[in-house]
Amino acid sequence: METTALKSTALSEKHISLGAKMVPFAGYNMPVQYKGLIEEHHCVRNNVGVFDVSHMGEFRVKGQRALDFLQYTTSNDVSKLFDGKVQYSCMPNATGGIIDDLLVYRVSEGEYYLVVNASNIEKDWNWLQSYAAEFGVEMTDESEQTSLLAVQGPNAIKVLQKLTAMDLGEMEYYSFKRGNFAGFDNILISTTGYTGAGGFEVYFPNEVANEMWDKIFDAGKEFSIQPIGLGARDTLRLEMGFCLYGNDIDDTTSPIEAGLGWITKFTKTFVNSEYIKGHKENGTAKRLVGFEMIDKGIPRHGYEIVDATQQVIGVVTSGTQSPTLGKAVGLGYVPTALSKPGNEIFISVRGKSLKAITTSIPFHKQ
Repeated sequence: METTALKSTALSEKHISLGAKMVPFAGYNMPVQYKGLIEEHHCVRNNVGVFDVSHMGEFRVKGQRALDFLQYTTSNDVSKLFDGKVQYSCMPNATGGIIDDLLVYRVSEGEYYLVVNASNIEKDWNWLQSYAAEFGVEMTDESEQTSLLAVQGPNAIKVLQKLTAMDLGEMEYYSFKRGNFAGFDNILISTTGYTGAGGFEVYFPNEVANEMWDKIFDAGKEFSIQPIGLGARDTLRLEMGFCLYGNDIDDTTSPIEAGLGWITKFTKTFVNSEYIKGHKENGTAKRLVGFEMIDKGIPRHGYEIVDATQQVIGVVTSGTQSPTLGKAVGLGYVPTALSKPGNEIFISVRGKSLKAITTSIPFHKQ
């Protein structure tokens, strides 16, 4: 059987030289951890760390009707964006599920920048392309040429401000600027991230990736900045209750079921909006909930959720031992009637039913 070779980011050799444990992720050879997940997790929560997330996809959309195009293909209200503003959204499919979740950056009136999940680049591109001609927009896939570092944690601003004259402190959450950064012109820096720890994401051409990494780490020396793997990225995002595509949301989950009603705006028409509006108005049979373990045990993706009579009522979509909270937490789909915080449920772990309680998210309250 033919196996597809793993892709590498421009920084793969850097990770290997730093002793990272490399694993396949979304078709890429990626660092899962360096010194250890727990230490890396705490480093980001309390200090500052750097993730290489260059595997993510980036599409540029241009055209007079670029706004109309994105209003139709994404669920959030793109008309609320202004130049320099970012929006979290999703792309609904024709059957009520989600093609992907994404970030939409408004560059100018007729130009937007989309950031999509690595595992969905081809799928997202083909889906958007199927509507592009109708709206007369021009799309370019910049994923292969673009590197992306997420510099996250409360001290991220102190590190990055050393490298630019742009005032990073005045930037609102989910906004971006372009300018000279670390000696390179026209670098995009945004106040986005997947950790809930604050910080920035920096986009730049692959050719300058190693130099960019070195300059950020030089600037962060006094703060004991560390490289962080995808393992801690997962525990950090889960503490915030952020959805992971392929686990908590996918082609079969409705945005309403997934608790993403806040990015699903029915003030406009989008793909399959009438059907999804029915979910909002009439309710759904299941909902994504957060839960904390009462009994000792770690919930994992795919574990069954059962009731007191051992009846299967749902499935765990994400779960981990939370380093910040010191207890096991998870996300999963349960019947809507059991979705309110405070309901007792059980997680089936290796043949045992372990008690858990549904809870509001984020688990980590800042």
